Amino acid sequence: MYAVIKTGGKQEKVTQGQRLDVELLGQEVDTEVSFTPILLVDGDRVLAAPDQLAGATVSARIVGQAKGPKIRGFTYKNKTNQRKRWGHRQKYATIEITGISGSAETEG
Repeated sequence: MYAVIKTGGKQEKVTQGQRLDVELLGQEVDTEVSFTPILLVDGDRVLAAPDQLAGATVSARIVGQAKGPKIRGFTYKNKTNQRKRWGHRQKYATIEITGISGSAETEG
């Protein structure tokens, strides 16, 4: 069984027990969070319509935080002595998927 969830403007394919880095969720470490899946696949059964996914949830636990790679940039304009150096390092929350539950609705 796997699901596709949306978090931080991105979509991720997740399975139970999987760990992944997502954008910060504004929660503390060791708290439970839940996501509404966009797609849920259980064997040969595929749930994709909003009415089919009404009761489906993906639960996860925040297990830590991580940092992405350092990105360095430099802007320059010719003949005006205008230069600017900048950098960015994205922070992520590491989550572990604890459960995927489908809706109680039968296949239809």
